[in-house]
Amino acid sequence: MSIFQRINGLSTISKLAIGFIAGATAIGGVATAANSLTTSSVVTACADNRTGALFASSSGTCVAGRTAVNVGTGSLKNVVAKVSPSVVTVDVLDSSGNGDTGSGSIIKSDATGSYIVTNNHVIDAITVAGNPYTLSVDLNDGTKVPATLVGRDISYDLAVLHVDSPNLPVIALGDSSTISIGDPVIAFGSPLGLDGTVTAGIVSALNRPVTTQSSNSTTQSYVDAIQTDAAINPGNSGGPLTDSQGRMIGINSAIASNASTSSASGSIGLGFSIPINEAQRTINEIINTPTHISTRPVLGVYFDQNYTGVGAKIAQLVAGGAAEKAGLAVGSIITNIGGIRIPDAETAIVRIRSYSPGSTVSITATSPTGGSKVFTVTLGSAPSNS
Repeated sequence: MSIFQRINGLSTISKLAIGFIAGATAIGGVATAANSLTTSSVVTACADNRTGALFASSSGTCVAGRTAVNVGTGSLKNVVAKVSPSVVTVDVLDSSGNGDTGSGSIIKSDATGSYIVTNNHVIDAITVAGNPYTLSVDLNDGTKVPATLVGRDISYDLAVLHVDSPNLPVIALGDSSTISIGDPVIAFGSPLGLDGTVTAGIVSALNRPVTTQSSNSTTQSYVDAIQTDAAINPGNSGGPLTDSQGRMIGINSAIASNASTSSASGSIGLGFSIPINEAQRTINEIINTPTHISTRPVLGVYFDQNYTGVGAKIAQLVAGGAAEKAGLAVGSIITNIGGIRIPDAETAIVRIRSYSPGSTVSITATSPTGGSKVFTVTLGSAPSNS
C-alpha cells in the first residue's frame, strides 16, 4: 500500500507534485545504507556558550563566553553519532510483512518507557476499522519492539507512539524560529526502508505553505514548512531534520517531485519539514493531556474558495469567533498575517495554524468598502481532529 499523496494546493510550485514520504516495504527486510554525508575540510569556529550560535574564527581561538569547535567532516561525524541512536524506523505491516515504513525520533524516555514522534500519515492505516496492520518500531541497534499509538493530530500531520523500552537516547530539540535560509541541516531516517541513512543540505526557504491529505482521512494537514534541499525520499517521513549541532529543528513530512501521478518518486531537492516549534506544542498536548487530544488555533472565518484575487477573502464569520470579536467583516480580504504576505486562502490557513490557541496575531485586511486596516486578533481554540 502506498500513502504517497500529491498536495491539495501549493500555488508557489503548482506544477510539481507534493507528496507524503512514507514508503512501501517489501517482504524479507531491507539493506542498511551507509551514512551519506560529505563536507568540506575541518575549520575552527566559536560556539556561544549560551545560545550555541557559531562564529567564524580566523585565528583558531575564541573570546570569553565562546568555545572553540571544529566545523566540517569531524564535527558532522560527531553529530551523526550523537543523533542516530535516537532515530527509529516505524513499521506498519500486515502478517506477511507488507505495508508501509517511515521514520521517527525518540523525544522522551524514562524508566517506564519511551515516546516517539512521527507523521500521522505514517501510521494512518492502523486507525482504519478492520485494518490488517500492526505497529512496531526498529530501534537504532536493530531491536524491533511493538508500539502503541498514544495520539495523533491529523491537521498537523503528527503522531506520538509509545514503546515499553526504557531509558532510550532522546534527541535534542532546537529552536526553529532562529534558523535562516542557507543554514546547514542534516536529515535522518529510513528512505525506501534503508535505515540509518543520513543526508545533508541547507535551509532553502522558510514559511512555505504546504497542505496535504492522507488517503484515510478527509481532514487536510496544514504545514508552515521549512524547505530544504537535503535529500529526503519515501520512508523519511517522520524523521528529524537537525541543525549543524544535531538539534531537531523539523520533522520531515513531504517532498516535491516531477511525477504526474501520486506514486512515490525520488528527491529533486525540494523537501518540506514541520518546524519543531510548531510541532512541540502538539506533541506535548498529546502526551500530557488525559485524553491525548491536541488543539488547534481558530480564526473563526470561512474563506471564499472561488476568489481568485490576491489574498484570502472572508466569505462568512463564525458568530462570536475571534475574527468577529476583532472587527473583521465579511468580504474583507486578508493580505498579511503576522508580517507574512498572504497570497491566497491556503496560505492564510497555514499561517494561522502556525500559532498556538490564544495567541494574539496582527492581521492586515482590506475592507469591502476599501482601505486597509490592521486588526489585533486573539485566536480561539478547537480540538484538532474535529
